[in-house]
This record gives sequence, C-alpha cells and structure tokens, in this order.
Amino acid sequence: MKSIVALILGGLFGGGLYYAGMTNPSKILNFLDLAGQWDPSLVFVMGGGIPVAALGYFLLMRRQKPVLFNDIQVPKFGDIDRPLVLGSAIFGIGWGIAGMCPGPAFAAVLLEPQAILGYLIALLLGSLLYERIHRA
Repeated sequence: MKSIVALILGGLFGGGLYYAGMTNPSKILNFLDLAGQWDPSLVFVMGGGIPVAALGYFLLMRRQKPVLFNDIQVPKFGDIDRPLVLGSAIFGIGWGIAGMCPGPAFAAVLLEPQAILGYLIALLLGSLLYERIHRA
C-alpha cells in the first residue's frame, strides 16, 4: 500500500514539475539569470508550492505520528551548521550548472533519458559518496 501511495504522489509531483516547465533546463537557467534573459515564471511555481508544503508541514506537526510513512525526517528550526551550508552551496552550484535539481531530473528521465542520464549518474554517485563519508 505504501509503495502505491508513494508512486501516485511521486507521479503527481513529477507531472506538476513537467507541467510547470521545471524539466526544461533552459527555463531554469533563464530563471537564475537575473542579469540576462530572466524568466520570472518559476516564481509562480514556488508561490503555489510553498503554501501547499506549509499546509502539509502544519498538519504533520499537529499529529503524534505521520498517517502512512513513519520515517519522515522533519527539520528542526535553527539547526544551521557547516554541513548544511556546504551542502546547500554544492546543491545550488550543481543546480546552476545543470539547470536542474533532482526532482525535475527524475521527472525528465522518462522524456529525455539521453540528456539527463549523466546528471542522474552524478547525482547517485554523489549521494553514495555522501553516505560513505557520513557513515565514516
């Protein structure tokens, strides 16, 4: 049951990313290019996503435990440390170079696997490297 719910939610999320244009790296790069051909349309994507996420967070915090998934990791406010800052910087640099973050990359793999495959391999290798370093 959990796998079916996860598949449906992941498909809905991926479909939303595709519909919003976030699987198109040039759209992302134009959004990040404030001095050039800035494309502000992704502000509306964030403007729609942030309230939905905030509502979900609010509902999750009111419960003793999640409804279906017990392994949800909820960030604690104020825990800003060196690994968080470095990880955020690396994520942002990668996003700027590739024009894509992990969610849209996984959504785009079905549409353009030849263009995204290298990115996903690097993402998986980076994740494995993180796990190896983090566990050491």
